[in-house]
Amino acid sequence: MSDNIPAGLKYTTDHEWANIEGARVKVGVTAFAVEQLGDVTLVDINVKVGDELAEGKAFGTIESVKTLSDLLSPVAGKVVEINMALSANPELVNEDCYGKAWMIVIKPSDPAAVGALLDDKAYAEHVKSQ
Repeated sequence: MSDNIPAGLKYTTDHEWANIEGARVKVGVTAFAVEQLGDVTLVDINVKVGDELAEGKAFGTIESVKTLSDLLSPVAGKVVEINMALSANPELVNEDCYGKAWMIVIKPSDPAAVGALLDDKAYAEHVKSQ
């Protein structure tokens, strides 16, 4: 499983990944989450650019043939970008969850908060315990 956990990203226990890009954090769901979900049929991002998110607050939902799950913000901050392609092509999540299927980009209100997220090794341990 750890083969599906890229190094260099940060992770949450809710199976989101966070890619730190300067003062911005790109967010998506992990391969483990995709495996658990199955075929993704809908990605509904219900925030707008400029919205403020609290850490752990839902910014949308992801629906699959199996279930509906909330998408949770890994850090507090302002939404600066949204991947609009996902509404028309939710299958991108199954095809490229760490690339084309990023969900939102956040400018963290406290950049140090990103450091509290799990690294790839800690996340791999978390996944093993699931």
